[in-house]
Amino acid sequence: MIVLALNCGSSSLKFQAFVCDPGGPRPPRRLARGLVDRLGDQATLTFQAEGGVPLRQREAVPNPEAAIRRVLAWLAAERAFEGAPVDAVGHRVVHGGERFTQPVLVDAEVAAAIEALEVLAPLHNRPSLAGIHAARAALGAGVPMVAVFDTAFHAEMPERASRYAIPHELALKHGIRRYGFHGLAYRSVLGRYAELAGLPAERVTLVAFHLGNGCSAAAIKGGRSVDTSMGLSPLEGLVMGTRSGDVDPALVGHLTRTEGVTVSEVERWLNERAGLRGLSGRSHDMRDLLARERDDARARLAVEVFCYRARKYLGAYLAALGGADAVVFSGGIGEHAAEVRARICAGMEWAGLVLDPALNASTVGREGRLSSEGTRLPAYVIPADEERVIAEDTIAVLARSG
Repeated sequence: MIVLALNCGSSSLKFQAFVCDPGGPRPPRRLARGLVDRLGDQATLTFQAEGGVPLRQREAVPNPEAAIRRVLAWLAAERAFEGAPVDAVGHRVVHGGERFTQPVLVDAEVAAAIEALEVLAPLHNRPSLAGIHAARAALGAGVPMVAVFDTAFHAEMPERASRYAIPHELALKHGIRRYGFHGLAYRSVLGRYAELAGLPAERVTLVAFHLGNGCSAAAIKGGRSVDTSMGLSPLEGLVMGTRSGDVDPALVGHLTRTEGVTVSEVERWLNERAGLRGLSGRSHDMRDLLARERDDARARLAVEVFCYRARKYLGAYLAALGGADAVVFSGGIGEHAAEVRARICAGMEWAGLVLDPALNASTVGREGRLSSEGTRLPAYVIPADEERVIAEDTIAVLARSG
């Protein structure tokens, strides 16, 4: 069975294609993978079939629909599917709300429900839904589409972590709770750490960071999410590329009055103009800020606030868990920015967390240990493989549906 796993973001599309063995012992075998980054007039394409020569080029790819058409055309030209048709497509969907705590086949009702949740994830659910429609248009109604939800991993968080201290009736009426996100990444990282440690996942306790343009932290105990930094929407928690993370709720009302704008406009500012971009006044890209911080006070402040906020969550989650087996970093910043990892972990010796400077500096864009052997609280980089999780869930849904 050929499964195409699609991960549509607000400005990018990641994909992997797999040969899967439904009900069999063999794990999915990857056929191809790639990324369409910075959608627009000068999108960057990086495609590679397994064992093939990578394609790297720039071209106009204006939106997720065009990106999916471009990916399918390349896969066909490369004969990446070994002459077989696509049997199913799995899609990452960021927000599943209270309704979707498991992956599901997408029909008209499910698509409408995903669209209704856009209000809680405006930068994310819309591209995912566009990807579903584009894949269906390109491949036909006979190819099943499966939605896999980032929020599902956190669905069983204890109420002390998932509830806001607002009137109980309002929370029940409107489904207001802390949902959490990046669940596919955390499932991937958890599974890989369990393999490295030789433990079943249900015996693993981690503090995990997924740091990229969107950032979050998760406290994982016994293989389950017990707390996470994002909440009702992906806006809560850590400082991100363009999102503010935690702010005083009164800030929204204050800005609507003082700036004479709507609540929606302030929410847009917090989603699109805040975070690293807002603090620095220059860029939402951590690479740019690290390069500028020596001579740019605002760039330096943005990096410092980013790392300080993450370190606060690290300490809080170690306290909530009563200690952990390890601290794990993933995501573009988590996997590549050794300086950021060092600053987040600085001053955590009291918890037994001490990075080895040489190991940390050399572990860039790959899996590896960051702390010396024998450290009481070790740290690792484990790149997340969300697309493999999507493919595995897609196979499971199709097996259940008969």
